[in-house]
Amino acid sequence: MKESLTIVVFRKWREIGTVIALFPELPSDLYGYFCDAYEHVGQHGGADYFGVVQQTTPATSEESDGLTEELTRIGYCLKPIQRASWRHHQKRRMTADRNRC
Repeated sequence: MKESLTIVVFRKWREIGTVIALFPELPSDLYGYFCDAYEHVGQHGGADYFGVVQQTTPATSEESDGLTEELTRIGYCLKPIQRASWRHHQKRRMTADRNRC
């Protein structure tokens, strides 16, 4: 059986230097305005994708290794990308819309 891949964008906070994983296709609210996110501390939560991108820089693969390992350990099969496209955001909104009905 083929596992489904989860699209992820790794970003590093400018102020504190920790890494956040953004899941642009996974909604964290009923309308899909916010995407699901994950950090070592706090773990799962919702995030404003564009707000986070403005306050962060792209994380290197070395910087995101620890978070990648943690996410894989809890069951994610990740497909890292550099930035989300319009299609990723649209998929999140459509998923939220289907889940609302």
